[in-house]
Amino acid sequence: MTTFGEACAAVVPVDAEAAATARARHDQLTKPPGSLGRLEDLGVQLAAISGEVPPPVPRQVTIGVFAGDHGVVAEGVTAWPQEVTAQMVANFVGGGAAINVIARQIGAEVVVVDVGVATDLPAHDGVLDRRVRRGTRNLAETAAMTTTELNDALEVGVTVATDAITGGAQLLVTGEMGIGNTTPATALVAALTGGDPRLLTGPGAGATPETVARKADVIARGIGRLPADAEPLTVLAELGGLEIAALVGFITAAAAARVPVVVDGVIAVSAALVAVRHNPNVLGYIIAGHRSTEPAATAALTALGCAPVIDLGLRLGEGSGAALAVPIVQAAAHILDEMATFDSAGVSSKEPAT
Repeated sequence: MTTFGEACAAVVPVDAEAAATARARHDQLTKPPGSLGRLEDLGVQLAAISGEVPPPVPRQVTIGVFAGDHGVVAEGVTAWPQEVTAQMVANFVGGGAAINVIARQIGAEVVVVDVGVATDLPAHDGVLDRRVRRGTRNLAETAAMTTTELNDALEVGVTVATDAITGGAQLLVTGEMGIGNTTPATALVAALTGGDPRLLTGPGAGATPETVARKADVIARGIGRLPADAEPLTVLAELGGLEIAALVGFITAAAAARVPVVVDGVIAVSAALVAVRHNPNVLGYIIAGHRSTEPAATAALTALGCAPVIDLGLRLGEGSGAALAVPIVQAAAHILDEMATFDSAGVSSKEPAT
């Protein structure tokens, strides 16, 4: 599977029968029904994804960190210089970023991908060079990507996911880096949900109120170019980023292979929203790792109907919140596999109501 089109065609609905069986098994375990809350829902989802009850524990985890720059920074939407994207890529490779620390803790592999960094990167074996172009164009003035560039970025994500799964990954995690990327992500969410950019735009990496207002105006300008009936991939090409497009491919390829994918904050959930609007069957494979403090993240999660696993007030990106959720996702599978039933443990169950 090498193309986005092939990945989309391969996505099937999750297994409803396995989900029902998993739910019934939860009711037989030595606990009051529903007492493990969201953990039970995650176990049911993992069963639906795998078609097995209990579901396999996703022990081998790959975090795909896609890096790209954005022409919209010319509008003054961030105080951070664009060179920071390349500098952070070097930090990922050196193992010094938050995502590296968390990945070491959970035993996950970090794959760093240059899909659209604007400045030069030193040659390094730790970075996959899949650069489509040196950053996107300014979404406030023109389409961020051509159709060809969009397709190339989508297929970068598909290839990275497919290679990880072929190598044994049982769970994928979305990560990203790109100075200014909360602007295109928020633009995508606003365009696809019909939300007001003034209400959805947040501070990103610490923007001032004046910069936030400027971001909202820029987003409104970009959305204003779109026809009312624009298809999701058209919206992505007009307003998105190369790393966001790669994430759409990454998420879709995970679904095509029936592998769960834990998505991170506002950048990743904007990609998830595009992927699901393009192919609704993808939704069943997505686990929302956390709730970013960015307003657009909550709007996207609400539109998707996804409840986040954790809510710690995070807004870093990189895949940090999603990676922190991984042990909880793994615990959900362990519960269904290892917890005793009332019968096997010799424990009396609740008397039925009379």
